[in-house]
Amino acid sequence: MKYIKNLFALAFLLILITSCQVNKNAKSSAAYAIAYSSKEAGNVDIYLTDTEGKSKIKITDHASRDGYAAWSPDGKHLACYAYHDGRKTWSIHTMNADGTDRKRLTQAKHKWDSSPTWSPDGKKIAFSRAYRGADGKWKEEIWIMNADGSQQTQIKSLTGGGPYFTPNGKILFHSKTNTSEICLANMDGSNMVKLTNNKAEDWHPEVSPDGKQVAFISNRDGNQEIYVMNIDGSNQKRLTFNEVDDWYPSWSPDGSKLIFTAKNQIYMMNKDGSSIKKIIENGSQPVWLKVTQ
Repeated sequence: MKYIKNLFALAFLLILITSCQVNKNAKSSAAYAIAYSSKEAGNVDIYLTDTEGKSKIKITDHASRDGYAAWSPDGKHLACYAYHDGRKTWSIHTMNADGTDRKRLTQAKHKWDSSPTWSPDGKKIAFSRAYRGADGKWKEEIWIMNADGSQQTQIKSLTGGGPYFTPNGKILFHSKTNTSEICLANMDGSNMVKLTNNKAEDWHPEVSPDGKQVAFISNRDGNQEIYVMNIDGSNQKRLTFNEVDDWYPSWSPDGSKLIFTAKNQIYMMNKDGSSIKKIIENGSQPVWLKVTQ
């Protein structure tokens, strides 16, 4: 009888431990709201962390570099780029949010595919492609494909990079380098308008979750800083004032904050540029999950 009681007690303890572990993992998984790149483990891989940078996990282990992570709208998948052929080829990959079921979607040799972005319905991925053409000139193109990698098509009327989908399905991007501008166009490349107009390099636009503002980087004032403007290009404001270059702004889900990179460290600030604080050491290319897990 004593043996049976001990057996029941052991079984109950195992159930309790398992339940606590599952709940702990669920809570931990829900906390990972920021994806970023880091070479903390020696190679450049993609990590996930919470909004304070206190808990993190490494989800990729590619033989070469992984970066430019992009969350799917439902938060269940990530897209990224990766090096191949001794860094001569860059390709777009997708995976589950925990790094499993990784798939290589683009295969074009000696082309640099990067900056993937998901359409609002999660059915399409747009990306940048750069390479030196047969004429010796540098090409900067924007492509679009189905989320499974099928039907890869160049948006021929658009040249540049850094595409990003707006909530209503339009594409923000920067025009070709050497006085590049932030532009907005329909998904098919029609009705393209320039939102910035200066002799600087304006890059990496990301629209706010409500679709009303755009964060971007510009060197118009001497070095790379974070700026914000309305979706029509009006009311352009500089947010950061650092001696080092600032890169890769990304909006919080409620649009109240931005994260960005400076000197391989990731910072958070209010959308007006106030209350800047460092949240991640040894990180770059951060992107904030825009759905509630």
